[in-house]
Amino acid sequence: MTARLPFPLVDEISRHCLQDDTPETVHIEVHLPGRLHHEGLRTAFHQALARHPRVLVRQLPTRWWHRHYTWQLAPAPDVDPVAFPPPGPDALTRARTRALTDCPPLDAAPPVRLEVIDPPHTTDDHQPAAPTGTVLLFTLHHTALDAPAGLRILATTADLYRETTQSGPTPPPPTPPPPTARAPRHQARSEARGEGRTQAERAERAQRAQDAERTQRVAPPAPALAPLTPSTPSTPSALSPPSPPSPSPSPYHPGPLTRPARLAPDHTATTPHPSTPRSPRPGNGMLLAALPLPARPHHTHTTEHSPPSPHTVNDQLLVATHLMATHWNALHDRPAAPVIVTMPIDDRPRGPHMPIGNGTRLTPVAFPPTPARSPFLPQAPTPTVTHLLHHTATRTRALKSATPGPQLGFPSTALTSLPLPVGARRALTRTLRSLAAPWTPTALLSNIGRVPYPLDFGDTGGRATAVWFSAPARMPRGLSITTATTRDGDRIHLALRWSRALLDDAAAARLLALFRTSLATTASATTPPPPVGAAPRTEGGGTP
Repeated sequence: MTARLPFPLVDEISRHCLQDDTPETVHIEVHLPGRLHHEGLRTAFHQALARHPRVLVRQLPTRWWHRHYTWQLAPAPDVDPVAFPPPGPDALTRARTRALTDCPPLDAAPPVRLEVIDPPHTTDDHQPAAPTGTVLLFTLHHTALDAPAGLRILATTADLYRETTQSGPTPPPPTPPPPTARAPRHQARSEARGEGRTQAERAERAQRAQDAERTQRVAPPAPALAPLTPSTPSTPSALSPPSPPSPSPSPYHPGPLTRPARLAPDHTATTPHPSTPRSPRPGNGMLLAALPLPARPHHTHTTEHSPPSPHTVNDQLLVATHLMATHWNALHDRPAAPVIVTMPIDDRPRGPHMPIGNGTRLTPVAFPPTPARSPFLPQAPTPTVTHLLHHTATRTRALKSATPGPQLGFPSTALTSLPLPVGARRALTRTLRSLAAPWTPTALLSNIGRVPYPLDFGDTGGRATAVWFSAPARMPRGLSITTATTRDGDRIHLALRWSRALLDDAAAARLLALFRTSLATTASATTPPPPVGAAPRTEGGGTP
């Protein structure tokens, strides 16, 4: 008998809130430098689905009196999810449009669609394109899957495809041990014996202890933080440890009844006169961009024994989102209000056994209201942005280290636990969501950071050169910003996705330009670069 399972929390809430005019799709776009064998890719993708059977789900027919929505695990795909559209100059543009408008059905397994766009393909001026090579456009139904799960499926597909097409076996890249891991030599001995070290090791340790004790007796105590250049004591030396930042207040926490800022709607390109009736197109729009990684503080260019950097790229993206929203609303004469950015956090492992489904939890990062006349727009003074970055880093570190709670908060958990038929819970969920609309966060920022997989399709396809993904932008929030970086790349691949009820295409292009400026502002707030010779320390882009 085919296995069945009730919808988990996130799946049920998403299913309750589905709207015909706003498809609940997740779009993942992977650019490869080479070409792919069609049948080889189709076979590898079907094998990847078999290795992640949780993808092969279909929703069973549900009546209003049923207790739950129910997934049914299918033994095989009901439909072939792999498609090869005819190549052409606008093939990629059409595929991106389908990713925003045509949602894979929930009643046929799997609720995903993989389109392979062969060259040549071009796009308009606002959309980056790969003039040569292949583009994989993966569309997921967000009720069943999220972007990290989709990337895991594509990574398995790449591994299987590479195994069948490469000329020789390629060993997997070595995985670096965690910082607290013991040396392999000591670990092997401990596993073999579980007791003390060998006689030679004991003698070596005793000799080192004697040398340290002798040095401590002979050497006089050095003055703490003695300046190397007495003539300029106010200038920190390149060889002395950096002075700790001044203590800052705790991060901003708005009251439970505080209404977040709403992004000002803008349809000036489609309705140039205020008296003209406005009827925006339904659904979402999307813009893609490749931005340089913002400059980092000099703490990240020190040795491996240096203290951690004060903030991550993820913190810079959050502050840039705040600056963008604040400036946008000031340009539209909106009163100052707190900006609250929703930040997904994913605690799942990224290995082959990663749980597939909707696994992220949503957390809020709040910023205090900024007066419209403040110079804090978006070219804010460096000390002000630095202060914001430290506040944001404190907040995100606390959120990431906290014990994981309900994915959508306790109210959603209580709502899905009510002993009511699914039809009554659906009506109650939609009503409460409408009533809570004024307290919806300002925007969503989802930063995967460095994609943890090489997405290497072997000799024919090559390794991914760009990875974009986007999340649905449903009103009243109406805006989602998603970012990712390839494993060995130095560019942030950003997708700006908006509700057409909030912005038209021209307004969205201006908003994207404002985000670029805001992100550059966070980079200018970093400290000067380190002296030549300091080894850079790798940093994963602030993956939430």
